[in-house]
Amino acid sequence: MSSSPRREQSILARLFWSVVPITIVVYLLRGFGIITFIYGGIISVLLLLSLGISIAYGIEKTRRF
Repeated sequence: MSSSPRREQSILARLFWSVVPITIVVYLLRGFGIITFIYGGIISVLLLLSLGISIAYGIEKTRRF
């Protein structure tokens, strides 16, 4: 029985796919005026966090070890 080994996702990939939906939901809900108490700086931090994690994940993927 030869089964293909399951590829494990890195912590950065899991973190990225956790932060991006939160960012999108917060951005949309604030845009629709449902959650108006969240400052624009929080959305900026979420966007920068998503960008930083994606860059770190890209660097991790290009390493050969």
